[in-house]
Amino acid sequence: MTENEITNQIINASIEVHKTLGPGLLESVYHECLYHELLQRGLHVEKEKNLPIVFKEVKLNAGYRIDLLVNQTIIVELKSVEMINDLHIAQTLTYLKLSNLKLALLINFNVPLLKNGIRRIANHL
Repeated sequence: MTENEITNQIINASIEVHKTLGPGLLESVYHECLYHELLQRGLHVEKEKNLPIVFKEVKLNAGYRIDLLVNQTIIVELKSVEMINDLHIAQTLTYLKLSNLKLALLINFNVPLLKNGIRRIANHL
């Protein structure tokens, strides 16, 4: 699958979760439901994937975790907040840089229409 095909699958699965549950729930609920939905669609999904930090050539486990990593290619960061802000975007971009991946989806489920809560973030390696 290409990155665009994987991204489309993630977005479609997210829309399905949002249509079923609606906005206003805890992030952890959307996290578990999206994880399940992506697995049902045949994607390889790792949840709460540890993201070590390399600082001055030393690999450190600083407790950072990627919400979902799909097909070892796309980072999915989930939120259930009033609105996505610059810090959420910066955090997701940092995850991309630390993992040497190119593409992430930042998804806020706390919106009336999910397409308004999806941000595609690219790391221009």
